[in-house]
Amino acid sequence: MKVLVPVKRVIDFNVAVRVKADRSGVELANVKMAINPFDEIAVEEAVRLKERGAASEVVAVSIGPAGAQETLRTALAMGADRGILVKHDGPIEPLAVAKILKAIALEEQPRLIILGKQAIDDDCNQVGQMLAALLNWPQGTFAAKLELRDGETAVTREVDGGLQTVALTLPAIVTTDLRLNQPRYASLPNIMKARKKPIAEKSVADYDVDPTPRLKVIEVREPEKRRAGARVANAAELVERLRERGVI
Repeated sequence: MKVLVPVKRVIDFNVAVRVKADRSGVELANVKMAINPFDEIAVEEAVRLKERGAASEVVAVSIGPAGAQETLRTALAMGADRGILVKHDGPIEPLAVAKILKAIALEEQPRLIILGKQAIDDDCNQVGQMLAALLNWPQGTFAAKLELRDGETAVTREVDGGLQTVALTLPAIVTTDLRLNQPRYASLPNIMKARKKPIAEKSVADYDVDPTPRLKVIEVREPEKRRAGARVANAAELVERLRERGVI
C-alpha cells in the first residue's frame, strides 16, 4: 500500500513572527523555516505504518519555492522513500493546493493520504477536506488514533463530547491532530541517506492548475498587546469598576 504525505514549508514554530514594515505580510527573509508540525506528525504516522508492514512506500509531496526541497529532505530523513516538489513562488491558496494534490493522487494511486489538519502559518484547516471532496474519498479529520484493517482504516477523533471512531473504506484521507503520535528526530545517518533519495521536480503548470490567488491580503497587523490587569479588594469594587467601564 502506498501512502502519500503532503508537507508544507513554514516559519519554524520557535521563531517570533515579525510583520513587514509595509504590512503586506510577514517577514520571511533570513528566517528559519521548517516542516509544518502537523505534517511532521503525518510523516511519522506513515513511516510507522511502513515499519509495521502495513505500507509499502511513503511518498512526500511539497508545493512551494525551491527551499521546500529541504522540507522534503526532512521527511525523507524521517523515513519517507521519495519526494515530489511542485515548484511555485508566491502565495497559493488551499483550493489550488487540493487540486494539485488530486492530480498527484490520480497519478500516484495511493491507498491512503495522510496530512496535517492545518498549517501553522495560515491555520486554514481546509486542504484535507477539499481534497477528499475533489477525489470523492472518505475522510477522517483530527485523527488522534489510526488503525488499518482489511480494506479500511479506523480513525479515532476527538470531538466535543469525547471520542468518535469512524471506519473509512480505502482509499481515504486522514488529517492528523497533535495527539496522534510523537514525531521522531532524524538521526545523522538517516539525514545523510536522505540526500541520496530521489526528489522529482514538477511545476504547477504540469498539473493544469491555476494558482492565481482569489483572495487579496489588504493588510497584516500584529495583535494588540494585552492590557495590564488590576486587583480589586472585593466583589462590590469589581462591580463598580465594571460599571465605570460600561460593561454592565
